[in-house]
Amino acid sequence: MQHAIDNGHSQHAAGSHDHGHHDQESMKVLGFWIFLVTDCLLFGTLFATYVVLKGHVDGGPTGKELFEIPGFVAETFILLTSSFTSGLAVLAMNKGKVNQLIGWLIVTAVLGASFVGLEINEFVNMVNEGAKISTSAFLTAFFTLVGTHGLHVSVGLIWMIGLMVQLKMRGITPVTRRKITVISLYWHFLDVVWIFLFTIVYLMGVM
Repeated sequence: MQHAIDNGHSQHAAGSHDHGHHDQESMKVLGFWIFLVTDCLLFGTLFATYVVLKGHVDGGPTGKELFEIPGFVAETFILLTSSFTSGLAVLAMNKGKVNQLIGWLIVTAVLGASFVGLEINEFVNMVNEGAKISTSAFLTAFFTLVGTHGLHVSVGLIWMIGLMVQLKMRGITPVTRRKITVISLYWHFLDVVWIFLFTIVYLMGVM
């Protein structure tokens, strides 16, 4: 009888521990959603500022003179492809295939790094042509908006590399599963922001 009671207590304690762990993971996901909402407000503010200031070139170059269509089209293709590969990483995770998951994360990270490289190259070329952040209000708004997005992508890359190390060491656990889900959502969010950037900054800029 005592043994049965002890077993009951042990099962109840284990159940409580699992439930508490699940609640912790849920709270962390909720915290991430709150972070995304604040990030939406940040980018919304930067977009609004850009729209107001884009006509204030102060005698400096305009978007039509600066933006190179092949460059920003390539950036868009690379980032959207990386969104697709991050989705494939989540599918691999759901199938329990850790090596496939890491493989798709590597592809996603390489594409993300290529995107950041193209963006840095774009900025360097602009500065060499005399289009600096201090040249005009338009360029201040442009560099701030696009640079903030690029910084977010760079943070995502560091985060992704850290997750690959964790997956190699621990495999697919409830914690790594939650982290992969969160990084995938973050990456898709950055793609959505880029679509707005592509349309409002680049397409409208060259038209």
